[in-house]
Amino acid sequence: MSDKPIDKASLLKNLMDNMADSIYFKDLKSRFIMVNRTLAEAWGYSSPEELVGKSDFDSFRQADAQQMYEDEKSIIKSGKPVIGIEEETNWKDGHVAWSSTSKMPLYDLEGNIAGTFGVSRNITDHKIAQIRAMNYAKEMSAIKEEMEEDLHMAGELQKTFFPRSYPVFPAGVDSEESCVDFLHRFEPCSDISVTGDYCSVSRLSDTEAGIFLCDIRSIGVRAALGTALIRGIVQEISSLRLDPGAYLSRLNERLLPLLRASGNLLDITACYLVVNLTSGEVRFASAGHPSPICFPKAGDVHYLVDATGFCDPALAVQSDVTYRTVKCQVAPGDAVILFTDGLCCVKNSRGEPFGGERLLEAARCLNREPLDEIFQGLKNSAKAFIGGGAFTDDICLVGFRLRHLLTSS
Repeated sequence: MSDKPIDKASLLKNLMDNMADSIYFKDLKSRFIMVNRTLAEAWGYSSPEELVGKSDFDSFRQADAQQMYEDEKSIIKSGKPVIGIEEETNWKDGHVAWSSTSKMPLYDLEGNIAGTFGVSRNITDHKIAQIRAMNYAKEMSAIKEEMEEDLHMAGELQKTFFPRSYPVFPAGVDSEESCVDFLHRFEPCSDISVTGDYCSVSRLSDTEAGIFLCDIRSIGVRAALGTALIRGIVQEISSLRLDPGAYLSRLNERLLPLLRASGNLLDITACYLVVNLTSGEVRFASAGHPSPICFPKAGDVHYLVDATGFCDPALAVQSDVTYRTVKCQVAPGDAVILFTDGLCCVKNSRGEPFGGERLLEAARCLNREPLDEIFQGLKNSAKAFIGGGAFTDDICLVGFRLRHLLTSS
């Protein structure tokens, strides 16, 4: 170690020899007076002295070199530095580099501007990564926008899956004269247009009607896949539509291998009800779906079937399932409402579900009301239970009221 003072020339030499950034000094014509070794090596020279007297025009393409020259002329004229500018430089050999540069006026001993000097840091790798990230973000944004457009289109298409009109009995009469009144309502839980609820109301014969309801616990593309598959399959198996149990069994048989092959296993519940309008007989089967609620004209509101003794598995869970058909009876004036579990599974701030018992109590207060008011009253009761917040799952309700039995002509 030495206590001898270090002269200023040695300080500058240490800085120039050891600085990882490029350092350079230029005269009034932007020719190099001095550069450090880092700059010389970066520019392909064996020593800093080889760059003395040269300018940016010797290494860079004309347009880039001219821009650097104009920047330095402005500094010389105004005396104002430029700090931390990012420069893209195109070299004469074709490669492109990026640098973060600060340039300042260079003063002589009398205080006059004698040129410029600057410090540049190579940020090419960082800039390329940044550009790639920006391009990736743009690509992802474009893909997201395209997907949103596709989902919107799929959502609009999916709306056509829901009933637009209902069958009348006997055929050809006005809806007010039909012996049965059908209705459905759907309320999505979010702005995502593609959901997992689907229902249909069909004429099965001159005397029977069928109501199908399914609930796919998913949204977006997965929900669209599920509803499209189910809708296609139920049309294929229409020959079984008079037997609810056989209908769901065949639906499960067709659906399970398709979902397994695609790797898109979904949580799907469904139920299917057939009503005979001449006798009032109701045939019903469920694949893990909540029981419908019966609103009798005479008697207490109740679940159509006892859930404790009737719990067949959801769809696409296991193969070789034989779904059971149960038979019930409705009378003129009775109504039956099917619903998805978004209605009863909604939870309050304490995490308590609205549940089947609370739903049934709400239903008892709505007996003999019109179908539309029953639907709205059930939703209002569930919403009040959760403090007026939004539902966390889609809600679909569909049902019928038997006005009178169909008489043979």
